[in-house]
Order: sequence, then C-alpha cells, then structure tokens
Amino acid sequence: QVQLVESGGGLVQAGGSLRLSCAVSGSIFSFYAMGWYRQAPGNQREFVARITHSGITNYVDSVKGRFTISRDIAKNRVYLQMNSLEPEDTAVYYCNAPGGIWGQGIQVTVSS
Repeated sequence: QVQLVESGGGLVQAGGSLRLSCAVSGSIFSFYAMGWYRQAPGNQREFVARITHSGITNYVDSVKGRFTISRDIAKNRVYLQMNSLEPEDTAVYYCNAPGGIWGQGIQVTVSS
C-alpha cells in the first residue's frame, strides 16, 4: 500500500520561497502520476500541479511561472518548488497519488 508523507512547509513572507517534499513508499513509484493539491480555510481542496510518469507537468493558472513540480525516481520523492509566494497561497498542501491516496497534509503560511 502506497504511503505519502509531506515535509517542508512553514511560515514565509510574501515574495519568499519554500520547497515541499513528498516521500513515497510501498509501491512502484515510476508508474504513478503524482500531484499536489491545497486547501485553504473555508475552501474546497483544489488542484495545484501534476507530473506524469513521462515527466509531463501541468499547473493551475494561479501558480504558473511561480511553482515547479518535479520528481526524483531514485529517491521516491516528488517536490513542489514554490517561488514568489503570495498570501493567497496560504493553505494546507497535500501530496496525491492515483487511487485516492493522500498524504497527511502540511501547512504553508505566507505573511503579507
């Protein structure tokens, strides 16, 4: 059974950067398309970024040009590099794998 564990969140000022990491265990990592989602207080969980098994990426419009998703197959990790952070990026960020598999989530807070 696949397990996902996020790390790297925290508090940062607007304009700053954070890199989230998702450690994947328990399955054959290279067959998955992996994604990042986020949920702000009072809002529904929303898609942020995705990377396919062939390395194709896509992003929600609000983060294009600021966020980059990547993965290290040898380390079984997926990353989300977040630059030029805005207060509107404040949310709990979740790593996702196909089949409804979610990490526990990690808080990202951007202060103005």
